[in-house]
Amino acid sequence: MEKFGNCEILDSVCNISTVEDGRGGIFTWCLPDKIIEVNLIYYHPNKVRGNHYHPEFNEYWMLVSGAGLKVTLDPVTKKPINRHISEGTCIRIPKNTSHAFHPITEAKAISMLTKYWDDCDDPIIHENLVSMDEDYINYAKKKGFKHSAEELVKKEKNNK
Repeated sequence: MEKFGNCEILDSVCNISTVEDGRGGIFTWCLPDKIIEVNLIYYHPNKVRGNHYHPEFNEYWMLVSGAGLKVTLDPVTKKPINRHISEGTCIRIPKNTSHAFHPITEAKAISMLTKYWDDCDDPIIHENLVSMDEDYINYAKKKGFKHSAEELVKKEKNNK
């Protein structure tokens, strides 16, 4: 397991015989919490989803297709940090941990919760980890990038 802010990147295991038999492979993530709700989420490129935290449950989030940036807060500096995420990445997001996802491509994820959403008094508290205001959108269009803020940063560095 690797730490990413207060989040944990979970490792999978694979019984090699599920690959050697020629039919593909079975990869397993063992979750320490009891999961009671599962959600399928669809993402479009450059359409941020998240910018929130959950005060009443832990969330396990697995990207099953696509790629993008997962954003959370550094626990020491309290500033946003990001990490490239691609399919097969599974993250444990503890309650009260801010997070967002900025997709680079079309993407799908599975979100698994340790408490039923509808049983929560306050399932979600919104924040602004990733700015998507009108100025940002217009600037991105003017610069000609199509997918992610990382692409914009690279362009700016190359222009210096």
